[in-house]
Amino acid sequence: MEKGRREGGKSPEVRILVIGTGAIGGFYGAKLAQAGARVSVVARTDHDAILAEGIHVESDAGDTRFVPEKVLRSAREYGDAPDIILVATKVLPGADTPSLIRGAVGPGTSILLVQNGIDIEEPVRLAFPDTEILSGLAFIAANRTGPGRILHLDYGRLTLGRYPSGPSSRAEVIRSLLESVGVPCLVTQDVLTARWQKLVWNAPFNPISVLGGGVDTQAILSSEESTRLARAVMEEVCQLAAAAGHPLPVDVIDQNLQGTRVMKPYKTSMLLDFENRRPMEVEAILGNAVRIARSLGVAIPRMETLYALLKLVDSRLTASPGV
Repeated sequence: MEKGRREGGKSPEVRILVIGTGAIGGFYGAKLAQAGARVSVVARTDHDAILAEGIHVESDAGDTRFVPEKVLRSAREYGDAPDIILVATKVLPGADTPSLIRGAVGPGTSILLVQNGIDIEEPVRLAFPDTEILSGLAFIAANRTGPGRILHLDYGRLTLGRYPSGPSSRAEVIRSLLESVGVPCLVTQDVLTARWQKLVWNAPFNPISVLGGGVDTQAILSSEESTRLARAVMEEVCQLAAAAGHPLPVDVIDQNLQGTRVMKPYKTSMLLDFENRRPMEVEAILGNAVRIARSLGVAIPRMETLYALLKLVDSRLTASPGV
């Protein structure tokens, strides 16, 4: 059993407030606490369950129970300013991240956005111009299976860096904490390129999993035609990234496909949102990229097609969301 504060852990003075206790926030919050950080959480839907039982992470690497130092309903209840606010909420139209975190941001706080999509940091930077913004990409297969319950299936690497670029001592603190408990963590001075690299996977697999009728990653790659489509979408992401000034490694597509082939069958976060009749991250993952492509005059017909179809599906979910 892991407690939110562990005697003898590394860097116990680091105070971290996690906003969002789904798969990403729950997993990394638990690992940071295991490393010795003082981790509190803001949980809305799962508040009562987490307050009573903590967060349970089931994993082949070892099950843990994470008991946060504080379990809050809003950031303003924190009572002070944490060193790091880790935001792990969905990036959805109408979601106001600055409002979610404003009550806990202090002069020495760094804000870490571990979220999907491209071009998602600007609203937070504009709201907090004097605050260090870190951007993070989670390369992980994990799902929330119930209130305060996380199933970790595979991987777990976190890539992060100062937004829009440059070194960060706080990023190095996070890297040290995570690596001390066996979680790979890469700090980059070019996090915008890292975001495009993450989109290489997200842009094909999330939409295809929904539009393909509810299929997991292995099902997608078991079909020659859907694999061909996934590769073509990845090629469009690479072309767009290069046009935007962020060329990607030449082997990035093959690495993503090979890594997915050896990964345990995984339902994407977008598919889980669809199955549970929740709004999907259509704009963050595809819409922003489509708008960037149009502004640069780059043709991405497959991504535009996936975007148009997903918007139709998402509009029906929004019209009659799940309870």
